[in-house]
Amino acid sequence: MYFCKFIESVKMEESVDTTIRYSSLKSGTYEYNYELGSDFFSAYENEKLTNGKVHFHVKMEKNERFMMFHFSFSGKVETVCDRCLGELEIPVEGQATLCAKISDSEESDSEEVVVLPEKESKIDLAQWLYEYVAVAIPIRCVHADDAEGNPTCDPEMMKYLTPDDEEGWQKADGDENAEEEIDPRWAALKELKNKQ
Repeated sequence: MYFCKFIESVKMEESVDTTIRYSSLKSGTYEYNYELGSDFFSAYENEKLTNGKVHFHVKMEKNERFMMFHFSFSGKVETVCDRCLGELEIPVEGQATLCAKISDSEESDSEEVVVLPEKESKIDLAQWLYEYVAVAIPIRCVHADDAEGNPTCDPEMMKYLTPDDEEGWQKADGDENAEEEIDPRWAALKELKNKQ
């Protein structure tokens, strides 16, 4: 469950104002655009996401007791290659929805619902903007191979990878031979999953 106090505790050192002062707004639809850059991302301690340029479009539907936020974003972020540890730029995009309820009594156990106290007058979207981008980054990030199928990673770092390391990376990328390495204890579960 998210509380507004948690969101406000994030210290941002950037010029993008991600705070919406909703108490003075009438019921209706409002739209906001945010350009998130390196200052925004570097304020969070995540070595996988330190820089980038991401455009967010936020549509807010405000009613008397709640607000619905519809997020859509696209851009590029810099991360670290999992194979050579070099810098890597990858595209990110996505959509998300967040509901904010105004109440002193209700609680929510959903990540898509935030409860704001009656006395609150604003909401800072920074934490959600950051999390939506962070979740859009693939679990495994590596430099793309060239036309001949050779890695384009840092050649100096590649010298330290053994043939076993390379084989492991290929299997992680979806090599057909990877199936031969499945632990027999999990084979029955995989078979059930394939039948569904």
